[in-house]
Amino acid sequence: MVLLLGACPEYGCLVYEYMHNGSLEDRLFCRGGTPPLCWQHRFRIAAEIATALLFLHQTKPEPLVHRDLKPANILLDRNLVSKISDVGLARLVPPNIADDVTQYRMTSAAGTFCYIDPEYQQTGMLGVKSDVYSLGVMLLQIITSKPPMGLAHHVERAIERGTFTDMLDPNVPDWPVEEALSFAKMALRCAELRKKDRPDLGAVVLPELCRLRNLAEESLDAMMFGGAGGGFGGYHPISHSQVSLHQVSACVYICPILSKHLYHVFLFVSSTCSTLSLGLFCIIYILSHKSCNIP
Repeated sequence: MVLLLGACPEYGCLVYEYMHNGSLEDRLFCRGGTPPLCWQHRFRIAAEIATALLFLHQTKPEPLVHRDLKPANILLDRNLVSKISDVGLARLVPPNIADDVTQYRMTSAAGTFCYIDPEYQQTGMLGVKSDVYSLGVMLLQIITSKPPMGLAHHVERAIERGTFTDMLDPNVPDWPVEEALSFAKMALRCAELRKKDRPDLGAVVLPELCRLRNLAEESLDAMMFGGAGGGFGGYHPISHSQVSLHQVSACVYICPILSKHLYHVFLFVSSTCSTLSLGLFCIIYILSHKSCNIP
């Protein structure tokens, strides 16, 4: 979730942390001349969104339904880490309702057209799977970079006709088609018209998205250690818990054979942010340095 810094009741506004890369919508449509997101980042962002959404749905004692999930409400920091924002329409389902049923009747539907659960819009029955529908539409946008209107229908028809690759964002030249197809089929299941036909977020959707995220991370690792340059999708992000080994090797020489192992050690110690861990890393580096007889 985006960090809330403060509020100004006089003007009725909230102050959130600054998100360097704007919204996911801005990046998908390359607004401001920004480069397109590579498929690896798209898969990772999808898993992050689903993880955050599951967190909202598992709040106790009342599940929290966002009700307005869309790319414009997903913000990206300078490292392209995604966070959910704009919970102004979020609704706490009463605990006595949440314990017995998964839906809660509302007098009027709220949200953004094309992302609103059709069943919720017609009946006023709100539940966690209302967000799953919105997530499905957004997942389809993540791989196609197309407007949401009728997107599920177009993707489904493309799969049936064997022209699915034509639906993928053409700005990404190296889509893993088989994995993208699996991603699209999961998104279509989420965007089913009836709530009962949509998969469970925690048991079905998130595990599949995490599998694809892991594949994306392995691909990025292979590109990094394989000498691929130029960044990924035009961006050069560094996670808030990671520091690239290349930044270290700019000042000192590290044995190529040990570099990959030292990289993972460095990721570990940088994430702990403790003086002791950094000291241990220095000792490991010096010993490795000497074992390769490097002056």
